[in-house]
Amino acid sequence: MKATKYMNPYLAGFLLGLVLLGTIYVTGRGLGASGAVKSTVLAVVTDVAPKHSASTPYIKTYTEEHPGGPLKDWLVIEVIGVIIGAFFSGVISNRVGIKLERGPNITNRTRIIAAITGGALFGLGAQFGRGCTSGAALSGMAVMSFGGIITMLAIFGSAYGFAYFFRKLWLK
Repeated sequence: MKATKYMNPYLAGFLLGLVLLGTIYVTGRGLGASGAVKSTVLAVVTDVAPKHSASTPYIKTYTEEHPGGPLKDWLVIEVIGVIIGAFFSGVISNRVGIKLERGPNITNRTRIIAAITGGALFGLGAQFGRGCTSGAALSGMAVMSFGGIITMLAIFGSAYGFAYFFRKLWLK
């Protein structure tokens, strides 16, 4: 079996740092994706229930701060760019395809339920923590934020802790 060749992780990290630096310089903010989800949800709520949106202070304030609508938020454009870039990266490296990766001790159904549950919990945590991994940890650490450092430690610490219990699902 031919080994898959990936970019050198140190080079990738360095390039990510340059992208983060450029983003902070151009926009005055770091990277992040959870704000794009929030903008999209608020746009849907505003379209589906305009009276509710007008009477809810949080939604009203958010839509006033984004006069072109929540979907004009730069984070939405960023996430669209990430999706397009990821697709082209997959095409260039010949890795485009739909497959469900799972360990030998887990069913497809359990894997899908676990992935959706984990994603929902991570999204909820991102809202409670006022940012996703990219926004809170990566961008926070880039500006030497104590909260960003604590977030990164919590993310990796909990990942290592949970890995011990879930590794049997992935190993033979």
